[in-house]
Amino acid sequence: MTIIFLLCLFFLLLFLNVPISFAIGLATFVYMFTAIDFLPAATTVAQRMTNGVNSFALMAIPFFILSGQIMAQGGIAKRLINCAMALLGALPGGLALVNVLSCTFFGAISGSAVAATSAIGSFMVPQMKKAGYSPEFSAAVTATASTTGLLIPPSNILIIYAIASGGVSISALFLAGYIPGLLVALALMIFCVIYAKRKGFKGSERLPLGIVLKQVWQAVPSLALIFIVMGGIISGIFTPTEAGAIAVIYALILAAGVYREVDMEKFGSILTKTVETTAIVLFLIATSSALSWMLSYENIPQELTDTLLTISENPLMILLIINLILLLIGAFMDMTPAVLIFTPIFLPIAATLGIDPLQFGIMMILNLCIGLCTPPVGAILFVSCAVSKTKIEKMVKPMLPLYVGMIAVLVMVTMFPSISTFLPSLLAP
Repeated sequence: MTIIFLLCLFFLLLFLNVPISFAIGLATFVYMFTAIDFLPAATTVAQRMTNGVNSFALMAIPFFILSGQIMAQGGIAKRLINCAMALLGALPGGLALVNVLSCTFFGAISGSAVAATSAIGSFMVPQMKKAGYSPEFSAAVTATASTTGLLIPPSNILIIYAIASGGVSISALFLAGYIPGLLVALALMIFCVIYAKRKGFKGSERLPLGIVLKQVWQAVPSLALIFIVMGGIISGIFTPTEAGAIAVIYALILAAGVYREVDMEKFGSILTKTVETTAIVLFLIATSSALSWMLSYENIPQELTDTLLTISENPLMILLIINLILLLIGAFMDMTPAVLIFTPIFLPIAATLGIDPLQFGIMMILNLCIGLCTPPVGAILFVSCAVSKTKIEKMVKPMLPLYVGMIAVLVMVTMFPSISTFLPSLLAP
């Protein structure tokens, strides 16, 4: 009854166009008020919201948001696209492959799927249109490929999962995301090649080796950010929070000093956007923390665990049910609140069945990445449609085979824990 009451109130508030963070906070407060009294409810919710953001690890989020904003406006996207074009442009469906690889590169550097969709899509979609690709297919490729940056570190959503899980190592999560993220990119590329061969799209003219090496070399400083951040974290030189600060300094040197595409005026707008995004994320974390505490107080995770275990004690069957629930949730809820709300609910179930929290976290993030590309609430779909100047309903058909590729990787991650745990066990045991 608690879940039914909360869901009804929550979706009613969303239907009334109340922002999702306020909807979560209000639903929690109203339930607490009906369960106890006004003053204790207000005090408890305020305390839990404060405790929810009182975490040193969360300091990494504004740093990575700022570095991603600098990267998005600092000329990095153009150099990554040139590098991808030099490597893959001559293959069948070369432009589609370049789109996937560029989104993967940029998403991994910036940690933002929306930034990757906007920065890469604004250049690649018009190029694909000129080559004969439909706007809908071009937008679909951009939207799905941009989600790889949420799995490949540095990724803010992995930090949020680490906080919501109550102690999973951020460094280990960062390492766990590499192989699944690259598998998603590979799956999308395979479907792009199949599509190109069916439609008769050929690659561009093969470039001389000297030009290829030049284009790759120009992208090396941008790609070096990944190695600097992860190398420092794995070697123990700095923490993930300190890595975020290093990423900001490096991105600023690159964008303003080397590429010279960020001046003081543009930097001011970057800071403003960073503050706005950080405030939204932290307030969402605060309200979701209060909701998570309330659910734990009402023993919802334990009751749900008992309910699912009455259906089956097979871990794969339970994970299948959780995946189906998350796919449905992802179609109607943004990723950040979904992670914050449902991690404390589903992770205890996974722990009861002996499932590694690293595997569960990557499975959950990958599942919700699919939700970002699923109507009616898929955030990336709206950005991709705006860039390609098309409509969501027209994107559904070209999205279907790309969904198949992403779901195939999700099944692999669910069935084979080593896909997520191999690198952490090797490099950060």
